Amino acid sequence: MERQMVEPMRRDRRVVATYTSYDESQRAVDYLSDQKFPVERVAIVAEGLRFVEQVTGRLNWGRALMNGLLSGALIGAFVGLLFSIFTVGLDLFAFLLYGVIAGAVIGAIFNLIGYALSSGRRDFTSIGGIQAERYSVMVDVDVAAEAERLLAGLQR
Repeated sequence: MERQMVEPMRRDRRVVATYTSYDESQRAVDYLSDQKFPVERVAIVAEGLRFVEQVTGRLNWGRALMNGLLSGALIGAFVGLLFSIFTVGLDLFAFLLYGVIAGAVIGAIFNLIGYALSSGRRDFTSIGGIQAERYSVMVDVDVAAEAERLLAGLQR
């Protein structure tokens, strides 16, 4: 998939449809593509952005320790696997085991230090993300009427 730098307002564009979910707006652009519309002249613009942080649980010393052990063990397993691939004659299982153990110990230490340094200011875990109120499908002005006509045939 080729990605190019996007100039958001490089052309005069007009909103031809607005949706409450990204999936709906993506479906509309896909429909335009299926109808052979020049989709390189289309943009999906998220509007009304807000940051939402969903609290997932309490954080205490035990949970900080477990989070550090688990994340460190995963990273250690990956590093152990890499070492086992590039080292001839040594046991894959041994590298994985040592990687998991070392990673878990190091992860636990760093996570506990981080929790201690927070001084109780953040005793919870969470997942954050950006949400939009709506998604506008914008099209270059000179082809907007054609896009509106095509989208009229799309079942919502």
